[in-house]
Amino acid sequence: MFDTLLYWHWWVIAIVLIILELTISGAFFFLWLAAAAVVVGLLAMIPGVNWEVQLFVYAALAIVSVFGWRKFKTKAQESEHPTLNKRGHQYIDRQFTLSQPIVNGTGKLIVADTTWKITGPDLPEGTQVTVTEVAGTALVVQKADDAATS
Repeated sequence: MFDTLLYWHWWVIAIVLIILELTISGAFFFLWLAAAAVVVGLLAMIPGVNWEVQLFVYAALAIVSVFGWRKFKTKAQESEHPTLNKRGHQYIDRQFTLSQPIVNGTGKLIVADTTWKITGPDLPEGTQVTVTEVAGTALVVQKADDAATS
């Protein structure tokens, strides 16, 4: 079966692996297997290289390339703005004036052009509140005097 394993077989395998890499997002795994297949295809062009050697070299290159990539790839850098995509977290420790009262522990707070659900103690309209944390999609608030002392 493997007696006729030729160089172009490896290149077809490499093309299939590249197509998989392009269709499966985020993997960045098949590219290294494809590179190993291209190298073995070049090796297979040398007369007298049997299929056992080809498979061994492919396995070795595949393992080395995948683990080598994982070891040497750059780590994700820490952002200068860690709250950039966490809009609610940008409001922690900021003070706002309630335009609507907090009733039964929930209310609404308008910040710029966005209405936020808020939770906290019952407070009348016009009270200064400080955002202390974010709970899911709601901002947790306290009366501004209480937040400053705690």
